[in-house]
Amino acid sequence: MFNLQKIAPSTYILPKEGAMRVPGLIIASEKLLKNSEIEKPLEQVRNVAHLQGIVGHSIAMPDIHWGYGFPIGGVAATDAESGVISPGGVGYDINCGVRLAVAPIQFKSLNQHQKENLLNEIFRSIPSGVGHGHKSEGLTDKDYEQLIKKGAQWSIEQGYGFLEDLEHTESRGNLAGGDIHCVSQYAKERGRKQLGSIGSGNHFVEIGEVQTLFLPEIAAAWNIEKGQTYILIHSGSRGFGHQVCQDSLDVFIKHGYSKDLPDPQLVCVPIQSELGKHYFSAMAAAANFAFNNRQQILHHVRKAFSKILEIGGKEIRLIYDVCHNIAKFETYLVNGTMRKLCVHRKGATRAFGPGEPELAEIYRKTGQPVLVPGDMGNASHLMVGVGNQLTWCSSCHGAGRAKSRVQSLKAWQGRNPVKFMEEKGVLLKASSYRTIAEEMPDAYKDVDDVVEAVQEANLARMVARLRPHLVVKG
Repeated sequence: MFNLQKIAPSTYILPKEGAMRVPGLIIASEKLLKNSEIEKPLEQVRNVAHLQGIVGHSIAMPDIHWGYGFPIGGVAATDAESGVISPGGVGYDINCGVRLAVAPIQFKSLNQHQKENLLNEIFRSIPSGVGHGHKSEGLTDKDYEQLIKKGAQWSIEQGYGFLEDLEHTESRGNLAGGDIHCVSQYAKERGRKQLGSIGSGNHFVEIGEVQTLFLPEIAAAWNIEKGQTYILIHSGSRGFGHQVCQDSLDVFIKHGYSKDLPDPQLVCVPIQSELGKHYFSAMAAAANFAFNNRQQILHHVRKAFSKILEIGGKEIRLIYDVCHNIAKFETYLVNGTMRKLCVHRKGATRAFGPGEPELAEIYRKTGQPVLVPGDMGNASHLMVGVGNQLTWCSSCHGAGRAKSRVQSLKAWQGRNPVKFMEEKGVLLKASSYRTIAEEMPDAYKDVDDVVEAVQEANLARMVARLRPHLVVKG
């Protein structure tokens, strides 16, 4: 069905045909392309190529799987003046992202009692599950205004972390342009008590050991050591961002913007239209909510380490925080001319290389960290971006699902997934049995295969392989 043409290692072109404005670009190994579920997301790559103002290629990462309108693992850049912006190119969980921190202790030095207590304390102090949040008064309208204006700095001013955390957060934890007045009252109500909570599905807090170093010189520059304890946090903008997306989709569809598209889920509006500007401001507001959410989750993890292991909060160093559901304005050289583009990354991670002015000094020298969570039974990866312009400096965001949630739930009926994970050396807590069954390791592609394809295509390089041992799931 798809006549892919290999142009470089793990790099394929999906030829332009019909009303496609640009070709598709597929980053994947031959092994990953043999996945039986690949046809539907590749059709979405082709659909995205029809968008007005799209530049370069409609791009798929090796963790690609089916999503709303855009595939998850999809990247598309549109001209900032004449192009469109699409909520489907960002996703419902606006600024879903990952945060990696390290603790000054070898994981193997922890005894079983310490591991269990640490896991229990994190599960107790950080709400997880559908709709769950903190039992507090929640955010006031004034709080919303300030956190959207200041980004993650607002949480730090409230005592959740340290100013140096901002240097280790994409865009210093603040996507400019957010406006609370572009957000519905219902979105605010949904998010009011959810800062500092994981959410459901594939969101998690994961603790384990740095298992293998592939680039010791990069690891040393980032003060990461083999055997060190790491913390990986995966969460987004919770009900706040979900409602922002739904509200925007409802308005766009009502105004007829889903017509004449190969898939109505691609509904989009001109970036420079009033609706386009309104969506971007609402999306930026949700992005800043998510930066604050991960900032506060890390704060609660730091408190757990302090309580159980007597490790001070400042000793838990944030390595990096990256978005992987976002649209951002970035400038690139296109056909010899510098152009401002709106880069949609849905299930894709920014991967700037060395010398990028936006990065903190440490990462301007090395390239930015790229965080790639895998599954909870095998591995996650830390990579470093190289700044590949072909993908608008983008890389993969995870392993990518190999089975649907329904398929995974059915496969684990009558079995004990918690015991299975314990036998693999992973202690696990979650808000529901269903979440555990849906998120078992066999539901995902092999993350090692995914990052190898990324490295072969020269989007990012492998720095360290991370082995999970303690996991709180949504």
